[in-house]
Amino acid sequence: MSDNAMDKAKGKAKEMLGKATGNERMKTEGKVDQAKADTANMGDKAKDKLKGVRDSLSDDDN
Repeated sequence: MSDNAMDKAKGKAKEMLGKATGNERMKTEGKVDQAKADTANMGDKAKDKLKGVRDSLSDDDN
């Protein structure tokens, strides 16, 4: 499991605990943690795509 997936799972758990206990701050922090993990995941995917484009454009045939 990637770090981003772990962070998202922790955020979800924090959100659920906040809901269960009526703690709005914890609930909100859990949602924020999940959003941060999603953003980091999107950044990682973009880096991978750019690396693939760069690799496909490199002139390794010479």
